[in-house]
Amino acid sequence: MQGKGVIKFFAILLAIVCLYQLSFTWVVRKVQDDAKTYAKGNAKKYRAYLDSVSTQPVYPVFGHTYQYCENHELALGLDLQGGMSVTLQVSLRDLVKTLANNSTDVVFNQALDKADFDSRTSQSDYITLFVNEYEKLNPNGKLATIFANRDNQEHLKFNDDNAKVEAYLKDQATVAVQQTYTVINTRIDQFGVTQPNIQLLKAQNRILIELPGITEPERVRKLLVGTAKLEFYKTFENDEQTFAILNGINTYLASKAKAAADTAKAKTSAAAVKKDTTTKGQLNSLLKKLDNSAGKDTASLAGAKAANLNPLFSILRPRVGQGNNGQLQYYPGAIIGSVLMKDTAKLNAILASPDVKARIPQNMKFLWGVKPVSVDETKSKDNQKIFELYAIKLNGVENGPVLTGDVVTDARSDVDPVKGDWEVTMSMSSQGAEQWKKITAEAAPTHASIAIVLDNNVYSAPGVENEISGGESRISGNFTQEDTKDLSNVLKAGRLPAPAVIVSSDTVGPTLGAQARNAGLLSSVMGFIVVLIFMIAYYNRAGTIAVIAVLINVFFLMGVLISLNAVLTMPGVAGIVLTLGISVDANVLIYERVREELALGKSLKLAIADGFKHALSSILDSNISTFITGLILFVFGSGPIKGFAVVLMIGIATSLFCSLLISRIIFEWLVSKGKEIKFSNPWSSHTFKNANYAFVKNRFKFYIFSATFIVAGIISMATQGFNYGVDFVGGRTYIVQFNQSNVTTQDVHNVIDPVLGASEVKTFGTNSIAITTTYLIDDNSTTADLKVENTLISALGKKPSTSIARSNIVRRQKVKATIAEGLKQSAFWTVLIAIIVISGYILIRFRKWQFSLGAMVATLHDALMVLSFFSLFRQWIPFLDIDQSFIAAILTVIGYSINDTVVVFDRIREFLNLHHASTDDPKEVINHAINKTLSRTIITALTVLFVLIVLFIFGGDVIRGFSFALLVGVCFGTYSSICIATPIIVDFGKKDLR
Repeated sequence: MQGKGVIKFFAILLAIVCLYQLSFTWVVRKVQDDAKTYAKGNAKKYRAYLDSVSTQPVYPVFGHTYQYCENHELALGLDLQGGMSVTLQVSLRDLVKTLANNSTDVVFNQALDKADFDSRTSQSDYITLFVNEYEKLNPNGKLATIFANRDNQEHLKFNDDNAKVEAYLKDQATVAVQQTYTVINTRIDQFGVTQPNIQLLKAQNRILIELPGITEPERVRKLLVGTAKLEFYKTFENDEQTFAILNGINTYLASKAKAAADTAKAKTSAAAVKKDTTTKGQLNSLLKKLDNSAGKDTASLAGAKAANLNPLFSILRPRVGQGNNGQLQYYPGAIIGSVLMKDTAKLNAILASPDVKARIPQNMKFLWGVKPVSVDETKSKDNQKIFELYAIKLNGVENGPVLTGDVVTDARSDVDPVKGDWEVTMSMSSQGAEQWKKITAEAAPTHASIAIVLDNNVYSAPGVENEISGGESRISGNFTQEDTKDLSNVLKAGRLPAPAVIVSSDTVGPTLGAQARNAGLLSSVMGFIVVLIFMIAYYNRAGTIAVIAVLINVFFLMGVLISLNAVLTMPGVAGIVLTLGISVDANVLIYERVREELALGKSLKLAIADGFKHALSSILDSNISTFITGLILFVFGSGPIKGFAVVLMIGIATSLFCSLLISRIIFEWLVSKGKEIKFSNPWSSHTFKNANYAFVKNRFKFYIFSATFIVAGIISMATQGFNYGVDFVGGRTYIVQFNQSNVTTQDVHNVIDPVLGASEVKTFGTNSIAITTTYLIDDNSTTADLKVENTLISALGKKPSTSIARSNIVRRQKVKATIAEGLKQSAFWTVLIAIIVISGYILIRFRKWQFSLGAMVATLHDALMVLSFFSLFRQWIPFLDIDQSFIAAILTVIGYSINDTVVVFDRIREFLNLHHASTDDPKEVINHAINKTLSRTIITALTVLFVLIVLFIFGGDVIRGFSFALLVGVCFGTYSSICIATPIIVDFGKKDLR
């Protein structure tokens, strides 16, 4: 073997990198264990402990902070730790209606209704559907007469054709989705979720949001679908007057703290609050103290002393400094101070207290900047990010803004033609322009700032240089291009015409997440033990080497997953367990080849070398075809399916490295040391050795069996259909854990059906039942989810045996009908594309269409067999659901089947080209090739089946249907590669093969 030194170096380097990546998870777990010990069950203390160490070095070797380690640990999906997943869809119907000023045109509204209906099943976008329907209903109608107006005259004219209007509407749809994404991003940031995942799915006008650890789902729903509120406010400048207010609060809090700590005599006199008589000289003295106290950890002794002396300024760092003359200097602008990220909640509590609010002018309100300022900008000694605080000036009798965002007609990212800096250009309606002219005229003499506020967060507070007339404004600052894009989206969000609707959501309680995590760990360990026992029992010492390679493979797989910031979900755990079985396949191929070479009388060293050499083609072809399956899953799948695909693809890559290179090095090292290596035990040495089954001769029997089963399945699909999961039919699913173990599905039906209508009720593990209902599924109000849940709890409470509390609902899932129809369409095309792509690969590799046809028929056969099974036995096996995970299982089965088929095809090609003359009967050659690979086919299938059985038993209820689909599919896949795919080659390639 050449290049052993390079391989060893790369393996050691990869091992070090993986060990480094895995170490972050260990460090984080250690800190979290310390936090649990400190908190003793108190959630607030637990969070406070983690906040206090967030920027402290907890990884001494490298000096990494806890926050850095947490960002680089193994991220768990919501199904393994609990949390909430939400998919928002921007309502393009509302967008179109708003842009048309809610036109009452009959044809216009009929086209909207038809587009709504068609969008459930069509692959076209909503705007295209609407325009097409309008033109069908009114062939000579001009959409420009409906949409063109004074505010959009730069984009549309009254005489523009429908194509121009369609382009305009699509552009506005893109803008609306991007605006919603910007708003949602900000709201999630302010919610304080650890490691949220927010993805913009442009093709579907949707936004995917994953929030781990969320325990208040109703609050999240209201936060996500609330209307964006853009406002413009005047500001209090950071000057002597503003600082005096802050200093007065600080002095009051200090006196209050002193009074609370005094004796009973001091407490009786505490009602007389000292008047603030702070002089300029005292302020300068205070300034020096602030340099030492602001931002310090208040848990320390020095920090506690500073907090008693300056309760406000120990948290809030005011925007003051010392001038050249030694006097107090106020930094200009609307920012009055800054606060460490971890102290923002403390300051909010202080400012919200009634006695502090009484010391703040009624027309003053404090608001946070929307984003934390980077460390480099603040030069924070504590190496933490900070938030900036603004003093907003409330206007008029109602104490509101000076202008609302609905007057903004457009905003865009631009470049200053003179300076070349990035800026934002903002346009206003005629009414807004008049108000804006007056506001800027008042602010210009003092260069006062106007704050741009969205959802009570300040995005920018530019100073006004001159009076602005005509409604066109240029907002400049130290902006990057990304900053200007965000700000322009914020400005347009004030008139956001397209509300966001929750089309699907999934909430997993921490208890269910912990159960899934434990089940995943147990199934992984048990799967490895099964592989270890079977390989050693069948292949003796060579089996031990395979197990070592598998163990190294899992180590590399986990390290690579973490380095890619991949999220591990329960389907991902299934992918790891499945990798244990599939990774053995390459070793089985090699070992079977080595056994053949040894049977020819070759030496051990030569047999191993030839075994690796002859198995290489089959290994590469089979793994590449499976990798293609994973790639298709990754491209067309979503959420957990993507996680499964990532694990599958990485697992294939690491498996090839370990089985072809690592195990080869181990073998050669043992041979060089003179160690005896056996590739079988006495009982397994002759298994399938002289197999001569008439697979080709009996092919018509196999055809009849498969055709009968599939026809029965198709009849069943047409008559009784499938047990569709909620993500394929729409509705709400609740997994309820009952306090009593004797609750039956009929008990639940009896109490909920009269209230919620006909519902689907199925057993889900021990003491748990899954309830699916379509009650109020079309209600888009923010209170609908809570109303349905309250109705369910009330209905179950009619009988003592079924009565539950809200905490008994461990999982909530909601899918709108529109997204369910889209998933069906996507699933169909994904499976079809997988079959076509893999068949194309076979055609390229084997250069005969008969091989490609055999592969296509086999994969289609396997998919239909599994579907038939799930339809025929749906009433007898409760977990046979057709959902997204099932589609992942189908595609995995296709990949596995092709893997098997390619190995058989490879041996057929070898026998046809090398071992037999052209006069030999191709049927006999092919049958001989099948029998020659039979041991590999059966051993690989058994290994995978053993692992899947472990996954089915110990993997938990969440993936029970998924693992069962794989079990059934692997059986059908093994059968089709031998009994269907190769006979197809015989029947369609008699002349070519000869």
